[in-house]
Amino acid sequence: MNKTAIKNFAIWARNKLIADIQYRTGLMGITADGIKDPLPQSTGTMEFYDIGTSEPYAISGDAIPQRKKLVEVIRKKENDSNYATAYKYILEEVAYTWFNRLIAIRFMEVNDYLPSHIRVLSSESGKIEPDLVTTPFDAELSFTSAEEETVLRLKNENKLDELFRLLFIKQCNALNEILPALFEKTSDYTELLLNLSVVDQEGVVYHLTHDIPEQDFDITHPDEDGKIQGQVEIIGWLYQYYNTEPKNAAFAKNGKITKEEIPAVTQLFTPDWIVRYMVQNSLGRLFIDKRKNEGVFADERGLDEMTWDEAEEKRIATEKRLAEQMEWKYYLPEAVQTKEVREQLDKIQQQSEYKDVRDIKVIDPCMGSGHILVYAFDVLMQMYEDAGYSQRDAAKSILENNLYGLDIDDRAYQLAYFAVMMKARQYNRRILNGETPCHVYAIQESNNINRAHLKYLGAGMDDLEVNTARVQLEGLLDTLRDAKEYGSILKVENYNWELLRRFVSAADAGEQVTMYSAGLEVTAEHLLNLIDISETMPHKYDAVVTNPPYRAVSDCSDKLNSFVKKYYPNSKNDLSTVFMEQTLFLCKKHGIMSMINIPVWMSKSSFENLRYELLSAHTFVNMLHCGRGIFGSDFGTTSFVMWNDYIYSYCAVFHQ
Repeated sequence: MNKTAIKNFAIWARNKLIADIQYRTGLMGITADGIKDPLPQSTGTMEFYDIGTSEPYAISGDAIPQRKKLVEVIRKKENDSNYATAYKYILEEVAYTWFNRLIAIRFMEVNDYLPSHIRVLSSESGKIEPDLVTTPFDAELSFTSAEEETVLRLKNENKLDELFRLLFIKQCNALNEILPALFEKTSDYTELLLNLSVVDQEGVVYHLTHDIPEQDFDITHPDEDGKIQGQVEIIGWLYQYYNTEPKNAAFAKNGKITKEEIPAVTQLFTPDWIVRYMVQNSLGRLFIDKRKNEGVFADERGLDEMTWDEAEEKRIATEKRLAEQMEWKYYLPEAVQTKEVREQLDKIQQQSEYKDVRDIKVIDPCMGSGHILVYAFDVLMQMYEDAGYSQRDAAKSILENNLYGLDIDDRAYQLAYFAVMMKARQYNRRILNGETPCHVYAIQESNNINRAHLKYLGAGMDDLEVNTARVQLEGLLDTLRDAKEYGSILKVENYNWELLRRFVSAADAGEQVTMYSAGLEVTAEHLLNLIDISETMPHKYDAVVTNPPYRAVSDCSDKLNSFVKKYYPNSKNDLSTVFMEQTLFLCKKHGIMSMINIPVWMSKSSFENLRYELLSAHTFVNMLHCGRGIFGSDFGTTSFVMWNDYIYSYCAVFHQ
């Protein structure tokens, strides 16, 4: 994988997209200096804006309400900060949206995953004009009669860029049916600000299709070891490099890190070998313990006929053979144990043993662009195949039953969702049907929920259920206020989720819409989304694997500071140590956690209580000191695996 080309493109593309979007907003009187009103000669069907030329810039049709919505969104964001921040933030969001979609469509066209099998950004023959532009009516897109006429007119007039923008938006909206979390409908200002060219060789589309080798997107291309692993990893690298300049700017500034800056500052793409170490020694360990205890490689002699050392060596050899069989070269087998420790270990392993692979729950609570989840998918697939499932059935079941992810960043969530779905598509060509759930989520705030609408919910339910649901929902909305400040360290109660879903789904404002009930459907949709996200947060998991955010809490907002001091007093100094506590909280009793972290918690006096907690209530399975420079910076790192249980012999001093 050509990471230099990927990095150069991602950094350049971000600036190019933002510049192009700024140009578009400037034409409509929206600049970094403020928002201008339309010129006096404007009408209800056409608006004019002064751009310093003899002829003003004109917009009409859908562009008028789309501009109005853009102004509304900027003003709303301005209330939380100031105009300059709001303007910059909204433009960044739009640029990010189109970047994500460009990357997704490029990945899909290279791997022939698009439903029409027509290339959107490039051509099979190598010409600059994409195949979608050449043969637009072969792409299985739905056109109105007016749109068909427009397509033919633009082709005849050779206005390829206008035609491409029209077709690209149509393609994105069509993909909403199979990948709704990434390809949201773009009938608003996001569509208005799209400014892509396929003719310009200095444009983003040309550079994407020419600067990054196509094989870096190709899932059939072998890796450095000659194995076909799939190139979903490129999505994470593009996300990481796209954030290079925002991250540098946030680090360089004076003052607190805002909630908008936290993703860029704290997210680091985890090297593949560390991901494999963490997943193999957590999720993989659950599998090996189960198979080992089933006596897969039984000796001619029973364990009771061996000496203790022989029996321990036998167990270790069995683990090694199982790991080799699964090609898990980063799996570390247990060391020789005393009889007393072995008895306690056996008890933990038996209590953590799953009956059916469909029962296993795995989560990454700081999933970023989904690298850990994608590899966990591969390991789960191996476990399913070992249990006799077909790849097609296994892929569907993994999405439905096994894999969960959370992140604070909406755009990272979209890429993680896409990466997981593309991994599933490798194993099941029918998975992109828009029907299979994918349990990865971006944490959302409840700040803008219209609580007055709660009185219209629960129609047809009895009074006890309505009152219970309303109290629980109010409590959930209180918890999720400013949730973007806290992310997955939030403490969410385990409410009656099915009751809440029924309550919200039974929304009824009567036949006549009033000023009080207007927008009820939107509120209900947002509430259902919050319920799905929130149900993930208090759940307990068999394996929790993550690369946490790295940032001193003192650098963050006052709200986050106060929250961490209240709920995480033992680890309050750094977000990475806070997540040590939170990942163990997410583990089932006897579950297993793995993460990479900076090793400040091992020696600093401020983490003495945290060390006591870790050693008295949990058990370190193994640990790697990864050294400096893992994430391109100078701080050291260590990666480790822990049981959410303790071995009394190890912890006797703490339990006297």
